[in-house]
Amino acid sequence: MAVLLFFAGDGFTAPLLRQEIVRVAIIKGGDGVRIDGDGLLATDEKGEPLRLTLPTQVKRVGGNLSVGGQTVSRLTVASPATIQVNGKRYRGTIEVEPSDKGVLVVNELPLEDYLVGLINCEISSQWPIESVKAQAVVARTYAVYQMRARAGAPYHLESSVLDQVYDGCEIEDSRAARGVRETAGEILTYGGQPIQAFYHSNCGGRTEVAENVWGVRLPYLRSVDCAYCATNPSIRWELAIPLKKLEVLLKGAGIQVSGLREIRDGKRNESGRLIDLTLVSSRGGVTISAVNFRKIVGYTAIKSTNFLVRLATDSVHFSGTGYGHGVGLCQWGAKQRASDGFSYREILAYYYSGALLGQLPGEQGVDAR
Repeated sequence: MAVLLFFAGDGFTAPLLRQEIVRVAIIKGGDGVRIDGDGLLATDEKGEPLRLTLPTQVKRVGGNLSVGGQTVSRLTVASPATIQVNGKRYRGTIEVEPSDKGVLVVNELPLEDYLVGLINCEISSQWPIESVKAQAVVARTYAVYQMRARAGAPYHLESSVLDQVYDGCEIEDSRAARGVRETAGEILTYGGQPIQAFYHSNCGGRTEVAENVWGVRLPYLRSVDCAYCATNPSIRWELAIPLKKLEVLLKGAGIQVSGLREIRDGKRNESGRLIDLTLVSSRGGVTISAVNFRKIVGYTAIKSTNFLVRLATDSVHFSGTGYGHGVGLCQWGAKQRASDGFSYREILAYYYSGALLGQLPGEQGVDAR
């Protein structure tokens, strides 16, 4: 069922996206990509059909692509079923073009199909259905916001944690489809516009405000208590990193810490997360924000900015709570709230204070509470 999204001023009065088509970058870089599938139609940049022997390898050659012995500047592949890209299946169409770092592969498909493929990448569809529906709404809202913000760009979203994790239709299932279907077209709005619906895995007991992470205040992203995520078996984490390895990572980010010998945690904000750290080396002390430190070391290594630092002989030990930036919906908290009987509307109202749940097409937003 086609859904029209309408936004103008304080109400839904002018069409935003009539076809709800999203463009997702699934590969950025690498010299080539392998394409396969049944009933594929391949065309070049002029829309002329290409005769290919499948599977086929697409390689960047200079500023063009080499496809089955033919040279094109862009390849578009469509199928009535699915298309395999490096062994993963995708719906919609696939576009391949050369880029500065290799090839850029973009999957273009209907927004609702994208969401069904996304659910099991971000959470488990086997979680209580109200939490699945909450995830569908926030993922749709996040996508719609990015579709507007990047309207003229080669793609709207990346398929990694930089935006939303998406692996095509490999792990679609009926419960993911149900969560998307039962919230079809619903997005969160504030002042008549789609919100930046940030979310994360586990807040560790209290969510974060946007300005502490990105320096921008968003009124619907306030810090709230969240005891619900305590059921997450990995709410607490620990990591040990050799000082030499940490020094290499920091130098790679342009921070000169030759002879790194100590790290001290600094001030904390109102949510309990670290604001900054001091790096002590033979050159003296350097202060770095905790958000930047986490980015440099790795988001999957330093899982949140809510951690303590302990120095050993030749390594640094980190012990922390939570996973992610902590802003917006806490996925594990949403799971437990759904288990406790809260509806997806109540879950969304808790984590996005003051946001409205839009009823599409064309209706005014209604209070998510």
